[in-house]
Amino acid sequence: MNILDGPFVGVVYTLAVGALLFLAWRLPSRRWIVTGLGALLVGSCAAFGVLWWVRATNAFGVDLSVTTTVWVYVTFSAICLAVVNLWKSAWPRKVIAAVAIVVFLLAGTVGINADFGLDRTVADLAGISTQKPIALPHATPTPSRTPLAGGALWANWVAPHGQPAEGTIGSVTIPNTLSGFHSRPAGLYLPPAALAKNPPLLPLVVMLMGQPGNPDPSFQKPILDAFAARHNGLAPIVLVVDQLGDPAIDPLCLDTVKHGKSETFLVEDAVAWARANLHVLPDAAHWTIAGYSNGGECALSLGSKHAEIWGNVLDISGEEYPGSDRPSQTLKEEFAGNKAAYQAVWPGTILASHHYTDTVGIFTVGSNDGNYVTQARRAEAAAKASGWKTTYFEVPNGGHVLGALNGGLQEGYRLLFPRLGLSDPSATP
Repeated sequence: MNILDGPFVGVVYTLAVGALLFLAWRLPSRRWIVTGLGALLVGSCAAFGVLWWVRATNAFGVDLSVTTTVWVYVTFSAICLAVVNLWKSAWPRKVIAAVAIVVFLLAGTVGINADFGLDRTVADLAGISTQKPIALPHATPTPSRTPLAGGALWANWVAPHGQPAEGTIGSVTIPNTLSGFHSRPAGLYLPPAALAKNPPLLPLVVMLMGQPGNPDPSFQKPILDAFAARHNGLAPIVLVVDQLGDPAIDPLCLDTVKHGKSETFLVEDAVAWARANLHVLPDAAHWTIAGYSNGGECALSLGSKHAEIWGNVLDISGEEYPGSDRPSQTLKEEFAGNKAAYQAVWPGTILASHHYTDTVGIFTVGSNDGNYVTQARRAEAAAKASGWKTTYFEVPNGGHVLGALNGGLQEGYRLLFPRLGLSDPSATP
């Protein structure tokens, strides 16, 4: 069920507005005016307290937008108005007030979720994948049309008759043979060229989403379908891997006793599965590790540790280092207070101790994303100092939500297409 912009949203908002008007309207009296205004004031004070705590503790790891802040105030105030309607009122009003509390909570949840824009369905909000398993093509790739034999794909690939106009998405299960890490099914995007009768070997992007978040490939499809439409159906294959296991837990993209071997799953299990099951080019120059928010930090970490696998890194609104949203807690719980051990796994530390000769790093962030802008700038500077060929881009007014993700993907793929042999480098601005 679509909870971003479908009919359900309109129904919830209509019920909430109707309930609010009904509960606010009573026979005018000084007592009711004082009671009603008092309820709204109490609700606003409660909202202020909750928002202060969220910001003081950085509970969600991001700055809350004005829209989300307004929704919190409106929701708390409306609930308090409903509560005061439970006293000294006829039973029909009591029933409506009780139901309205649920409706107001639902409306607030839907409104805040719509502001973030990342969870389109109830299942997404609950961290449950609704993607159907995808059937992998069994066609034999055509080596003569790959960048490794015959020049860049953009100059050699001619879309064959019957090639689909759009790519397709679905889910795949990656065995945790070496890691034992319990991940959710991965998402997969196959571009039109991958669905042709004799597909070429294509570049691969391993994408990691945020926390909480889902390995959802649907954000990739419209963006890459548009790119593919301009390039004879060419686009990278994108494997959206779950680095969390449980959306409520951050395993830091590391191997830990507490949360399992997330890093081994990503570096060994996922990589081995991709090489064995997808028609992808084998060299690091055509492999990209990408990530958003929590996944952005993971991409930066893995790219700095494993340049032999991934020659390109796309860091979208990424954290600067593992657990940067709660460093004291992470230091205590994951590293037993050993500050040196903790800092040793920071991407900045790893980058400073290596020199890279052929790694491309793209760092994007919402222009109004507060602390993440500072983190992105520091990460880009550290990567550049280590030899990466870097680009830094701020998505105008992207915040830390859907705008930042889509803007980062757009700019990232625009820069990556020539590097991956999918478009003419001389024609790319």
